[in-house]
Amino acid sequence: MRKVIYILGFLSGITATINAQSITYNHDDAKMNQVTVMEIGSGSLTPSQYYTLLHRSYQKSAASKNKLAFRMAAGINLYNQVDDAEALDSAMQNRAKIEALNIADRSGGALDLAWMAESGKLNSKMEDFEQNIHRIQEVGGTTNEQEHWRAYYKVYQSAIKATQDAYMPNAQRKKEYLRIHADVAKKNETLLLYLVRLSKARKTSALLAATNNRENNKARIVRNAMSRWRGAGWNTSGRGLEE
Repeated sequence: MRKVIYILGFLSGITATINAQSITYNHDDAKMNQVTVMEIGSGSLTPSQYYTLLHRSYQKSAASKNKLAFRMAAGINLYNQVDDAEALDSAMQNRAKIEALNIADRSGGALDLAWMAESGKLNSKMEDFEQNIHRIQEVGGTTNEQEHWRAYYKVYQSAIKATQDAYMPNAQRKKEYLRIHADVAKKNETLLLYLVRLSKARKTSALLAATNNRENNKARIVRNAMSRWRGAGWNTSGRGLEE
C-alpha cells in the first residue's frame, strides 16, 4: 500500500512539472513590428511617439538598413565568387600538372634523359682512367701512389651517383655530367704524364744499373796495345841488325 502511495505521488509530481513547463504565447505588436522592420524592412516602428522622441534617426533609416538587403548583397557577392573560384580551380589544376611534370623531370628515379645521352662517353673516359690507374705499378709506381689515384676515381663515381639521384631538371643534370666528364679527362691527362715520367725513370734506372755492372776492360786493352807496340818495335829492331 505504501508503494502505491509513492507511485501516485511521483506521477502527480510529474504532471505538475509538465503543466508548469507549458508554452504560452503573448502577442506583442511593437516587438513584431520592430523585428519585421529589422529583418525585411516592411512595417513601421511602434509606438511611433517613442521612436519620434528618442530614436528619430533610427526610425528614418531602419527600413532601408534591414538585414534582407545585406543578405541579398552577400548572396550576390557569393554568386560572383563562383566564377572566380572556378577560374582559380582551373589555374591550380593546370599548375599542378606542370609541377607534376617538373617533379618527374627533376626526380632521380624518373627517366634520366641526360644520362642516356652522356653515359657512353662518360663511362668510356672513366674506364680509360681506371685502366691507367692499374698501370701505375706496372711502370714502377708504389701501392700508395696507386691508391691515391684510385681515390680520385671514387670521387668521380660518387659525383655521378649524386647527380643521378639529385632533384634537378635534365638540362642541369646534363651540364653536371659534362662537367664531370671534363674533370675526368683532365685528371686522366695528368695521370698519363705521371705514367710517362715513371716509365722514363724506370728505364733510366735500368740503363744506369746496366752501365754499373759492365766490366771495365780499359787496363787490359792498354796492356794488349803496349804488348803489340813493343812486339812491333822488337821486330823492327831485329830487321835493322840483320841488314
